[in-house]
Amino acid sequence: MSRTHSSIDPSTPGSSRSPQPIRTAANGRNPEASVNQVVRFGSWWDQFIVRFIFAATCVAAGFHFHPFGLTPRIAAIVWLVFALAVIQFEIRLQRASMRRLIGAVVGAILGILGAMLVNEVLAHTTIPEVSRSSLGVGALLVMTYIGLAVGASKGDLLNLQALGGLFGSERSGRRAPKVLDTSVIIDGRIADVCEAQFMDGVIVIPQFVLRELQLVADSADSLKRQRGRRGLEVLQRIQKMPNLEVEIAEEDFPNIADVDLKLIELARRHDGKIVTNDYNLNKVATLQGIGVMNVNQLANALKPVVLPGEAMRVFVLREGKEYNQGVAYLDDGTMVVVDGAKKLINKNVDITVTSVHQTTAGKMIFGRIDERGEQNSRAGVGSQPAIEPPAPTLADSPRPVVPESHRD
Repeated sequence: MSRTHSSIDPSTPGSSRSPQPIRTAANGRNPEASVNQVVRFGSWWDQFIVRFIFAATCVAAGFHFHPFGLTPRIAAIVWLVFALAVIQFEIRLQRASMRRLIGAVVGAILGILGAMLVNEVLAHTTIPEVSRSSLGVGALLVMTYIGLAVGASKGDLLNLQALGGLFGSERSGRRAPKVLDTSVIIDGRIADVCEAQFMDGVIVIPQFVLRELQLVADSADSLKRQRGRRGLEVLQRIQKMPNLEVEIAEEDFPNIADVDLKLIELARRHDGKIVTNDYNLNKVATLQGIGVMNVNQLANALKPVVLPGEAMRVFVLREGKEYNQGVAYLDDGTMVVVDGAKKLINKNVDITVTSVHQTTAGKMIFGRIDERGEQNSRAGVGSQPAIEPPAPTLADSPRPVVPESHRD
């Protein structure tokens, strides 16, 4: 996964066509994240100093030894290029998972063993020494490279749990990246979830999802164009949150045409989870063993629990489908069907919950008019304010009653 960061500004023309460099969350990262980064890799200056010393050592070695008959200056330049290539390779290795690293190492070792066997066979031939050495070195390079590449690509098939938790520390300390789908970006609620810090770590935006979002923002339909621009604003809002790290994944999977299947393959490759609102993608990814975070399921889980027999006050908005029914909605969008509320449309009524039904679309509450609440409200509206009686005077105060036995 490449960390090409880009900033998307929907307010500027053409911003949806050419992503600008994204500012990561490193500037405003919280102290805990900074400590974790220091523990894992050290600070940026530490890495820079170590790499600079390595490059300087390579340049000095090339200038001093100048092998292959090169002049000291040319040899120093060649070794500098070699050092830069090694540093770039090391940066790429830091982003690889442990399974891929193990697969690459095993593949490279098998390739070297295979090259040794080839060299052993070539040693018993009548090929001239120079040609045999060239073939042996070529076989070593080719087989090592093939073993390294194939082992890294097939490393995801390794089951590290079979090693008895030997690599469990890296697994537990590493947070699975969250891959965003187009639907959840356009929906917009994911920004509120991230802002409430219910989601942290690495947020991955695939390049093909960003491209699809750009096509929606450039659509001729005004409604689609508005939804696309809202999605770009959501991404711009997410990238400014200090507890998140936004990454653009460049993997495109040209052999896969469907976007949903591309998301599943990307999540599988990086051991991540898919964040979506799509019901079909949720089911397909779950069947293939990919973790899914559905914002709709989160919203349904956060709705208040209502039990039969509870009383509530609702605003009847419209007529229901059945006879003499009215329909109301709670603040979270839950539909409330009220029996006998057909004549109470556009009024606040007190109801008693009779039943609660959970459906795939959400929760539905059924209730009936609370007669006691209605009578109390009507009595409160129709009654006149009570007149306070005058304060009693000393003359009006009752005299104490004396028992008969104490009278003279």
